[in-house]
Amino acid sequence: MNAVTEAPFRQQSFQIPEKMKAWVLGDPDQLSFVEKPVPQPGAAEVLVRIDAIAVCATDLEIIHKGPPALIQGGLPFNKNFTPGHEYMGTIVKLGPGVDEYQVGDRVTVEVHAGCGRCERCREGMYTACLNYGKNYGEMNKGHRANGFTTDGGFAQYAINSINTLAHVPPDMSDEEATLIVTAGTAMYGLDVTAGLIAGQSVVVMGPGPIGLMGVAVAKALGASEVILTGTRDNRLEMGRKLGADYTVNVTKEDSVEAVRRYTNGGAHYVLECSGAPNAVNDAAKMLKRGGRICLAAFPSEPVPVDIANLVRNNIYLYGIRGEGRSATHRAAALMAQKRFDAKMIHTHTFPLEEVPTALRYARERIDDAIKVVVKMNHPQGC
Repeated sequence: MNAVTEAPFRQQSFQIPEKMKAWVLGDPDQLSFVEKPVPQPGAAEVLVRIDAIAVCATDLEIIHKGPPALIQGGLPFNKNFTPGHEYMGTIVKLGPGVDEYQVGDRVTVEVHAGCGRCERCREGMYTACLNYGKNYGEMNKGHRANGFTTDGGFAQYAINSINTLAHVPPDMSDEEATLIVTAGTAMYGLDVTAGLIAGQSVVVMGPGPIGLMGVAVAKALGASEVILTGTRDNRLEMGRKLGADYTVNVTKEDSVEAVRRYTNGGAHYVLECSGAPNAVNDAAKMLKRGGRICLAAFPSEPVPVDIANLVRNNIYLYGIRGEGRSATHRAAALMAQKRFDAKMIHTHTFPLEEVPTALRYARERIDDAIKVVVKMNHPQGC
């Protein structure tokens, strides 16, 4: 029998500089464009050359007031911290013992690696790691959340645990790949709340990026009626293009009445992405008895909730943090299969040098910005 000899796999090689360009946070709302050393990957880590990063509302919150970032046990200001977390890129260096990925692989990243040792991490709930922020000095528990407790992606390179990576298909653009984490957050919310939703009704409250991806993911998973509620007609129209069967402008009609009409008495599930003060109470009234609510957003201040109504109607209430339980991988699979067009919510692109402008467009919704992406321009071979 003749042996078949295959040509050995040849990894790509990249010239990795000693220094990189990065934005660092000084005082609140003050970013500086500086040079920082390119970090080096350790065990179970890779060095990612960042090719594109999307701006998230949480980035704006961190840059403005600090939490939920926690750097060296405290606020992130004036600690040489680089924010940003919704990025994708190319693996350019492997840490010791890494064989799960190859140099040259295009990947998108989750935020949280988790410590891997606490009760929540062992259950797969690494976004709710009990050692969140304990990753410095003698108390280092191994937790990482890039852009939250460790350096993030408004830079040319970043270190990532192999547990945070998902492959990007060759025919997917860099810009679209930055949206996988947003879709993954919506997927996590539907996983936790509903599981299998084929043939059942889903209400998505709030047509922001996560809400719009919630519509797309719910429809891709076979939901019957998908209803999107919000205040802006242009965003609601975007939701229709992504699969919403009905849309409700809450400034023009009673959203509870409309949902109950469209679903013949009440929906099965609500994915709450608005953070509106009365969202939980409205969501509970939209549901059939025994329905479920997932909170993917939250009000900025404490709000009253009609607990008695939840109890009387056997309503289940869940909260999620980020994109847990490998939901990013499932969202990436749906996007690779072209089950929905996430590119629709990408509205603006800026270079790394113009991150402050990108943040301003996202914060002020200039030109109806939805997802603003920062795209890197790397020299050939770097």
